[in-house]
Amino acid sequence: MADFIQTTNTKSAVRDLSVPIADITTFDVLVQDIIDTNPFGCTSYEEQGVTIDPVVRSQERYTAKVIYENLEADTIGEVSVRSPTVTAFGTAASHVMADDDLATAIGGTQSRDTAKDTFSCKLKCHDPNGEVYYVTLSRSKVRISSYADDAIRATVETWADGKPELS
Repeated sequence: MADFIQTTNTKSAVRDLSVPIADITTFDVLVQDIIDTNPFGCTSYEEQGVTIDPVVRSQERYTAKVIYENLEADTIGEVSVRSPTVTAFGTAASHVMADDDLATAIGGTQSRDTAKDTFSCKLKCHDPNGEVYYVTLSRSKVRISSYADDAIRATVETWADGKPELS
């Protein structure tokens, strides 16, 4: 019987944030800033004949929470709306908030519970050394995954240290 032989040694590292990122706008600005300014020094590369930017959004997930309260301000229902983009997140939340038929069916008055909103964006990064790794930002964590070179972790950590919202 053949044995599995290790071919790579990839690592993951996580930073738990002491305070969750305040809101979707702050989150999206942070993500877009990484893409626009490329603070990790990533490089473009080719994949199947197509040039890939140094840092790209790989996976996104945004969830808005809407609660429904009765006249005594007791929560009697809630709706979670998961969306694939920031734009869809805002649009979907607005539609649920405007849906008075849904509020009537649940039996309460709708309001946004933004403290329970969740966001996640996984960025695919190409290091100058040729490694492809991922930086995933969520409301409460930053994770680096699939890297082998510890210099990648050090670079991302130095960048995160300079961002007050990531303390």
